[in-house]
Amino acid sequence: MELRQLRYFVRVAELGSIGRAARDLGVVASALSQQISRLESELATRLLMRTHTGVVPTAAGTAFLRQARLTLRHAENAIAAAREARLSGMVSVGFAPTTASVLAKPFYAAMAERYPNVRLHLVEGLSGNLGEQLNNRRLDLAVLFQNDSGQARSTIPVLDERLFLLARRGMFALPDGEPVTIAELAALPLAVTSKAHGLRAWVEAAFERAGIEPWVEVEVDGLTTLMDLVQANAIATIQPGAAVARAEAGLLNMHPIDDPFLFRRNAVHCINEDELSPAALAARVALVDVMRAQVRHGAWPGATLLDS
Repeated sequence: MELRQLRYFVRVAELGSIGRAARDLGVVASALSQQISRLESELATRLLMRTHTGVVPTAAGTAFLRQARLTLRHAENAIAAAREARLSGMVSVGFAPTTASVLAKPFYAAMAERYPNVRLHLVEGLSGNLGEQLNNRRLDLAVLFQNDSGQARSTIPVLDERLFLLARRGMFALPDGEPVTIAELAALPLAVTSKAHGLRAWVEAAFERAGIEPWVEVEVDGLTTLMDLVQANAIATIQPGAAVARAEAGLLNMHPIDDPFLFRRNAVHCINEDELSPAALAARVALVDVMRAQVRHGAWPGATLLDS
């Protein structure tokens, strides 16, 4: 069995077509098909099944796909380490945009100080997308939330975040920092994330508990764009306090929302501790330490440690 065969099989399974995989990999389709056949012969089982639209993994192929991706990632890490004469390897870590705004820089600094030979790959994206990358072994670690739990994962819950109403100064009658109720938000146009984002589910659940329909003015799936719109227009948003790090100082008021259920729990996720490299295990410890330190130092607005 060769790494090339694993790479070919994974790409065919991902694209659902031998022809598309061949073009993507820059090889002839017949040669790719031949390597897949040799792999199946060596394993004495069929990995792919033809359909009218292309190919799909069999049950054995699906099980093999998970391990093949993991093997390729370990091989890539080994190659990178050998090339750079660094035995510590690489660690991939995913953050949602609001989380990245308070964690990315201090986490990088902590890793550079503790483990200077570990190379980081930091990924910012929607929590659902990060969860999928974690499931596909494209990330070692990710900071995700309580409604992002997918297939069996190892998790370390660290903190809870309150959600806040963020609005331009003067848009809302109450002074900055005064709590508001969901009922008071009914007449406010809101910029919200799409339904694919976990935060939207929490917001809708809060309005549903209050028996109120939210006024959704615009849907935005990028934190920078969302915060730009809120700062420049008479539109409010509901976000964790960390989102304020993406706003210009003094432009927005920040009101805690009076709803004991409107919070999100942050946890460090990985697929399985047994699959983590020593570098990834060390990074997980550092990540949890940095999350706790950010809360203790007051750098994470609205966050409360679970062990405090």
